[in-house]
Amino acid sequence: MVRVRFAPSPTGPLHIGGVRTALYNYLFAKQKGGTMILRIEDTDTQRFVPGAEEYIIESFRWLGIPFDEGAGCGGDNGPYRQSERKEIYRQYTDRLLDAGLAYIAFDTPEELEARRRETPNFQYDASTRTLMRNSLTLPPHEVEALMNGGERHVVRIKINPGEEVTVRDLIRGDVVIHSSIIDDKVLYKSSDQLPTYHLANIVDDHLMGITHVIRGEEWLSSAPMHVLLYRYLGWEDTMPAFAHLPLLLKPEGGGKLSKRDGDRLGFPVFPLEWRDPQTGEVSSGYRESGYLPEAVINFLALLGWNPGDNRELMTMDELIESFDLTHCSRSGAKFDYEKGKWFNHQYLQKRDGGDVARMFMPVLESHGVEAAPAYVEKVVTLMKERVSFVSELWAHTYFFFVAPAAYDEKTRQKRWKADSAAQLTELIDVLQAREPFDTEGTEAYVKEWIDRKGYHLGNIMNAVRLALVGEGIGPQIFHITEAIGKEETIRRLRQAVDVLK
Repeated sequence: MVRVRFAPSPTGPLHIGGVRTALYNYLFAKQKGGTMILRIEDTDTQRFVPGAEEYIIESFRWLGIPFDEGAGCGGDNGPYRQSERKEIYRQYTDRLLDAGLAYIAFDTPEELEARRRETPNFQYDASTRTLMRNSLTLPPHEVEALMNGGERHVVRIKINPGEEVTVRDLIRGDVVIHSSIIDDKVLYKSSDQLPTYHLANIVDDHLMGITHVIRGEEWLSSAPMHVLLYRYLGWEDTMPAFAHLPLLLKPEGGGKLSKRDGDRLGFPVFPLEWRDPQTGEVSSGYRESGYLPEAVINFLALLGWNPGDNRELMTMDELIESFDLTHCSRSGAKFDYEKGKWFNHQYLQKRDGGDVARMFMPVLESHGVEAAPAYVEKVVTLMKERVSFVSELWAHTYFFFVAPAAYDEKTRQKRWKADSAAQLTELIDVLQAREPFDTEGTEAYVKEWIDRKGYHLGNIMNAVRLALVGEGIGPQIFHITEAIGKEETIRRLRQAVDVLK
């Protein structure tokens, strides 16, 4: 059975690129009838940020990406936080040391920095480890004394030079790396008695039965060492298949998408709003910016993958049915945030008017407006096709809720004629006699009066719009009159006649 995992580090907010990686894992697992795990890789204690794990879990809850096992939902393969699996990792660290496939290094940060200054592009590997303080160069009794004395140390993998390491990638094909360019990465740190990502990741994937590792392109450089670790631990037969996804690029193309790009161009790069617990800085989120989760999912799914046809609007079920890793691009995907707005517009139109009205209620309240839900739904259903976000509805609908207190001067000069007051006074009497006050019937009734009187249709309608709205915007006139009703329509016409003369 297919088993995949998404394994974020709780070092801050979840980047939108991480969301896409999780989404692709989810689509792949669900299509294959498999299982998806949420594993928290919190071994980097220096960068741990309080609240980040809760933020990650809440992000996926909002997006509608459920996990079958993991942090926040449990399962039979826990614990799912790496900080709670120390003893497990220590066991496999010792196995590598006993087999001579790893070694203990006592180099201090100062010694390593001095070596980097002496040697350009310094790398701790087969060509340099003989110059360093480690269990390969120190006498056994000295190593024992250092260990017994509690000397800080790390455990490094011992990479043998002269080998070709093949990473079989479902997207990129076979990637062959020469072992001479792989450094002896740190696997374990005595300072916090925790492994690094490299060892913990391999051990957890094996013990949790992960069959496919679908992750970002940035991890491709680590893949050869991970292949070697599977070999060193005797797990080659259960090594998962790899798939390294293309990067999300800046909107202008070229370079990885960053928070600075979002700040510069005015779009979120995090699923939810994030408040930095140390600086207090607030970063915008897709949820708080008014995006619908289904729009974000559809938008992200098509960044670096295509269904093999021209479809763009796809439900989660349709994405699951169509998903195929071989249709993922090898090159980076430009982050077209304007396309993201287009997706939100499309999904907002699909939403039921009552649902959109409920989302719009807090906006009305912020403007001091109280209105019946049925009336709000009527207005929203009429106007939502004009907007991409619920927050934009106020600018397009305020006149349905609040009568004009003033009139736009430019519109008045252009649309209010010398005879407008007299004509609208007549129109008031015409409207008083109209029943029912519906859209189509009232429109025909008024136009018949205009024709009979020989008035100019455009002049009458422009003056009416100014009276009802206060400026030259809004939908068809008789949609407005039917919505606000006869009494309010006549009251606004009288007010305009009194004020504009």
